Amino acid sequence: MENRGKTDRLYELKTLSVGKLLWKYSLPAIVGIVVMSLYNIVDRIFIGQGVGPDAIAGLAVTFPVMNLATALGMLIGAGASTRVSIVLGQNNKEMAFKILGNSIVMTVTLGICYITVFAIFMDDILRLFGASDKTLPYAHDFMMYILPGMLLMNLCYSYNNIMRASGYPTRAMVTMFIGAGINVILAPTFIFVLDWGIKGAAIASDIAMAISAAFVMMHFMSKKSEVHFKKGIYKLEKPILMSIVSIGAAPFLINCAGCVINAIVNNMLFKYGGDSAVAAMGIFTTYSQLLVMVVIGICQGMQPIVGFNYGARRFDRLRRTYFLAVGSASILCILGTILSLTCPQYIARVFTTDAELIKAIVESLTITTIMFWGVGFQIVSTNFFQSLGMANKSIFLSLTRQIIFLIPLLLILPPHFGLTGVWAAFPTADAMAILITALLILHQFRTLKRMEMNEKIFA
Repeated sequence: MENRGKTDRLYELKTLSVGKLLWKYSLPAIVGIVVMSLYNIVDRIFIGQGVGPDAIAGLAVTFPVMNLATALGMLIGAGASTRVSIVLGQNNKEMAFKILGNSIVMTVTLGICYITVFAIFMDDILRLFGASDKTLPYAHDFMMYILPGMLLMNLCYSYNNIMRASGYPTRAMVTMFIGAGINVILAPTFIFVLDWGIKGAAIASDIAMAISAAFVMMHFMSKKSEVHFKKGIYKLEKPILMSIVSIGAAPFLINCAGCVINAIVNNMLFKYGGDSAVAAMGIFTTYSQLLVMVVIGICQGMQPIVGFNYGARRFDRLRRTYFLAVGSASILCILGTILSLTCPQYIARVFTTDAELIKAIVESLTITTIMFWGVGFQIVSTNFFQSLGMANKSIFLSLTRQIIFLIPLLLILPPHFGLTGVWAAFPTADAMAILITALLILHQFRTLKRMEMNEKIFA
């Protein structure tokens, strides 16, 4: 459908069956984001098999830093893509251009700032996030080589979302394929053939990200694109910046919360279980993130449909899209829970042959994923509020699972139950967050129903 005219591309968002729309927008997003996840998964598999368990633990320590870089990118990218969807639904294309221009300036500025700070204070930051004397050299090597690629990663991820939001889901998927494919080829070459170790994985990712980012930017440089770069859109305007940041604050806080959680968890894991427990956390994170990435792909497919139809006041289509997205995400998370509880040892052996590490991974997976079946509902609901531009509710739900519940549990349970208490904090926090989300989403749909009835009365 990529060859249809610009008007048709937006018109289908309010006329085509929501089931077909969700499939059309979610499938490329899911495929693209899962393929993009191969950046991290491929790195972890090759590093685990080719360098060793200490390198996996070192890589796990870098996750908070990577999450922080991702958070800063999502602050702009997620907010901009949601705002683009809403203003296009309101038929305000000129505002969509300004949002694009303002967001590129903000992304580059923030990227330069955080890369500079990370480069200066890298070892101190890694120590803060749980690096030990054994794992610090691996973490330092990886981060110093991956730093240049972080800005490219922000450009690629953020503007891929805007590409999808403006009606190009298939092209957004192709962007992900390009980078992941290059990384799959380069990573083993640099790690095994050239014997560059953990820094080889970082360099491979940098090259792949550079090519992906170039592809994305070429799309927005073309005047044939629905929303594209042009003169007069780069002057920063406070109302636009605030509208972007207010919506992007939710995914930003999720990723920042992930940094805080990782710092606490890594330090507690090292205290109660040593480097093998930290490495096991890295594998649990990899497995859960792979499933969550699929859910996020569903959310990315949902976002332009919900945002556009909310702007167009089509509440019936908005509700159907949400329930289809929740159903799809829930099925996936249920299957993921069953897999991790029934055969965790097979998951562990994909990443390592070390017996001690396999044992630690099995223990972590069988405890942490007990409530994972409900995480899809929680994530879709959080993104639903974000898609409506309801930043406060989205931010609150973002914080419940990782900050409001998980951090206190991590401080309470481990002193009494040791390493098991660290793992048990995750499903306990999930259960509490799922309950709060259910109450909030029920209230929101009652509100939408009243809004719909009022608009019919005064139509």
